[in-house]
Amino acid sequence: MAEDGTASGELRETDAFAPVIALTETQGREALGYTTARDPVPAPTNAQRAADIATLQQGIEYCASLGITSMHNMDGNLYQCELLQQIHQASGLNCRIEVPFHYKNDKQLSDLEEAEHMRRTWSSDHLWCNRVKLFMDGVLDSGTAFVLDGYPDDPASTGDPLFSAEEFNEIASQCDRRGFQIAVHAIGDAAVRRTLDGYQAARKSNGNRDSRHRIEHIEIIDEADIKRFAELGVIASMQPLHALGTGSYPMEPTRSKIGDAKLAHAFAWNTLRDAGTNLCFASDWPVSPVDPLLSIKAAMTREKLHPSHPDQRQSLHQAVHGYTAGGAYAEFSESRKGALKKGNLADIVMLDGNIETTNPDAIDAMKVTTTICDGVITYQT
Repeated sequence: MAEDGTASGELRETDAFAPVIALTETQGREALGYTTARDPVPAPTNAQRAADIATLQQGIEYCASLGITSMHNMDGNLYQCELLQQIHQASGLNCRIEVPFHYKNDKQLSDLEEAEHMRRTWSSDHLWCNRVKLFMDGVLDSGTAFVLDGYPDDPASTGDPLFSAEEFNEIASQCDRRGFQIAVHAIGDAAVRRTLDGYQAARKSNGNRDSRHRIEHIEIIDEADIKRFAELGVIASMQPLHALGTGSYPMEPTRSKIGDAKLAHAFAWNTLRDAGTNLCFASDWPVSPVDPLLSIKAAMTREKLHPSHPDQRQSLHQAVHGYTAGGAYAEFSESRKGALKKGNLADIVMLDGNIETTNPDAIDAMKVTTTICDGVITYQT
């Protein structure tokens, strides 16, 4: 705060944003699953609830217009699930939606009873809850991603982990014991390692099972941890539009925050896949646009930042796989989703051209003409 009372700094993380978001017309209800992971207090009025439902419906219809038939939400609370259920009962959901229990660092292990309640209450093909989401760190640009060896421009700083190793090991073990899938936001290489260590601790505590725990983002990774994804059966959920070299965002300050020594293992899609890792692709909306075609183009056209770096570009089939079969595998639905074959769910997208003969640079200009979810046309031009 400046001497005259005006703002003079930056709001860098969620807990700083929340008081400002609470001053908006909606009082931040649309973001509570992310900012506090709690329900609105006081309870919304009937008019506010109706407005929130209208907002959700508009967003879901927009996703359907982009060819999306299933989505893995990365925040959630009971209120959000109740609104989605109300939409589904009234008119049907245009997309299948998984909502997680968001385990923030101010929660206790006893709060997992709420996750159990969510799982018992919502378990349909269109709305279900069977995942616990956590944040291990922040982001590179603000210096809040948790990194090994410090930042190039501030070697004494390693960023801010939101859970100690002991805390996360216990949380992961408890979630795994209850049969939940776990998804953790981990951008820095230290955050990725701490998350993998927690998943390994859960396996040691509970025994090996097909858990398919996930790590979201993995913007930088230490070479020693690459093989651990396949060894532990961990899914790499990555966002093509985040990667340097795609032209989606400015190079700086991200490139300088990563540093030349770590750039070779930044956004390492092919490196992880070649080591046996199962990948899925995602948008990280609202940080990046939700349109899958934008991400498919970015995945196929990414440029190397140095001639010696591995080529991380994706083929068309790899990029599309990340948004179809890869996503289906990440939610244990590969036997009925993610591919066009007899017996699978009737979730189908049609484009205005042949994506296999379209120049990769022009894929983002293609348009969805028809989206079908569960055999129902949810969007058509």
